Amino acid sequence: MKSTRKITLILGAVLAIGLLIYGCGPKAAQSLVPAYSLAGFTPADADGNRVVTGRDATAANAMVSASRYEASQVGAEIMAKGGTAIDAAVAMGFAMGVVEPFTNGIGGGGFANIRTASGETIFVDFREVAPMKAHARMYLDESGKVIPQATSVGGLASGIPGDVAGLLYILENYGTMSRQEVMAPAIRMATEGFEITKYANQAITDSLNLSNLFPEMGKVYLDKDGLPWEAGTIINNPYLAKTLQIISDKGVDGFYKGEVAQAMVDSVNKAGGIFTYEELANYKPLIYQPVKGTYRGYEIISSPPPSSGGSILLEILNMLELYDVSKLAVNSPEYIHLWTEVYKIAYADRAKYMADTQFSEVPLGGIASKDFAKQRAKLIDLKKAAPDVTFGDPWAFENDDTTHFSIADKDGNMVAITKTINYYFGSGVMVEGYGFMMNNEMDDFSTDPESVNHVEPGKTPLSSMTPTLVLKDGKPFMVLGTPGGTRIFASVAQTLSRVIDHKMSLNEAIGVPKIWNTANVDRISYEVPMKGFEKYTVTPETIAKLIEMGHAEPTTAASGALQAIMYLEDGTLYGTADPRQDGKAVGN
Repeated sequence: MKSTRKITLILGAVLAIGLLIYGCGPKAAQSLVPAYSLAGFTPADADGNRVVTGRDATAANAMVSASRYEASQVGAEIMAKGGTAIDAAVAMGFAMGVVEPFTNGIGGGGFANIRTASGETIFVDFREVAPMKAHARMYLDESGKVIPQATSVGGLASGIPGDVAGLLYILENYGTMSRQEVMAPAIRMATEGFEITKYANQAITDSLNLSNLFPEMGKVYLDKDGLPWEAGTIINNPYLAKTLQIISDKGVDGFYKGEVAQAMVDSVNKAGGIFTYEELANYKPLIYQPVKGTYRGYEIISSPPPSSGGSILLEILNMLELYDVSKLAVNSPEYIHLWTEVYKIAYADRAKYMADTQFSEVPLGGIASKDFAKQRAKLIDLKKAAPDVTFGDPWAFENDDTTHFSIADKDGNMVAITKTINYYFGSGVMVEGYGFMMNNEMDDFSTDPESVNHVEPGKTPLSSMTPTLVLKDGKPFMVLGTPGGTRIFASVAQTLSRVIDHKMSLNEAIGVPKIWNTANVDRISYEVPMKGFEKYTVTPETIAKLIEMGHAEPTTAASGALQAIMYLEDGTLYGTADPRQDGKAVGN
């Protein structure tokens, strides 16, 4: 108790000093170098090219990888002080909400996939849920047409957030450190400040329409002229620091009850929402067993519903296992064709069956069945594209994600967390006086009242987030995950295949440009390579060959930022951060 009290007093002093330095509200402080900074690390060069080197690390005891370097520093610091990978994961979760507020934060939610040193596996669902006043036709007008932007902008787009409840549940049930210890870095970061990178500047710029609609957001993320903070500027968020301090002092009740909860209800409902104080007070994370399968002898442990990610990931891998993928050159016409045909089948089944299992029966065993995959793969013609694919019948085979960060330690604790507020800066609603953005996760429901994923009170919208753990011969092998919407599990599958089938290094497997097809019809998209990965370019000749095989003309798309850690044969830990964002792995 004495050490906890001491930490609390120190944090209070730091917060007070920070407020004196910055004044009453957020300000830029160009000359200040915060405790957690990008000093010595450059995510992008002067021409805007992503720097693809210097993102990895090797260590004997522990490893973390996040899409912001400062969050990785936080995780490594926690473990250097004696915390486990689980303690570090919670600390990083709160820190990521400060330093990457446009993708995640305490106004959102997520999933955690955990394997403890003893071998226990747990999946924690702290995703947002629909308010109790929600209903299947809430986004339709009198003629049955979808009301523009109703699912994505403003208070009606927000679900009840689960971020705080989920992170603190993980800490209290599986961590070893106090709440005050793991939250201290995030509070310090919000108080002292964090750097606006080129990536962050672009995210703010892309969201200017939201800050015009909801000026509270602009108080933190726009300068005195109403423009996005320039890259290189250090800004702080004392409103968020105050909120995090309340949570540190009072725990879950500090967020879901009292002044913060009331401010959340007021801010959301002022923007057209339907929140009640009571449903915030009643929010609880849900605990499931992960879905499990195998791919060429590796055990895959991934996310169950309400995420579609883990089950559909297994369906994809089960179909790929029927082919010698290693003989196909990555991003060749034959490679892209096979992956595309597999994706068509998987996305058809996803659309038909995947939903919150508390509201719908989902044939998880059937979808993950290797026999079901064999039946579905019969639809694949290796020479010709299928025009479209209908869903299969997994019931016949039934039996008894945004930002991501990965954490692992030498004892075998493995944590993969993907969390989000959905679109950049979520619904645009910032909780007045408390400095955090509200999610727009209601957009992940279907507006079709007949869909298995239609809106219902208390229901969790379908997700694609796929935090994944991999074992080899029963021992830890890899921790990985990525943001990217409906492309998430497809990206995880490609990364796993490149490591297992093509024997790529983890760094290369992540950097190679990806390809997707996120529908049951031809909708191929591909990534333009980063500097250094040009040999994997999807060339005009490749596109011409795909069209000759019957595919529609592919389009380009952006990839998420996959964060991964691998246990090497000599017992050391290797981590690498995706160069597409601002991350760097850190170990100790």
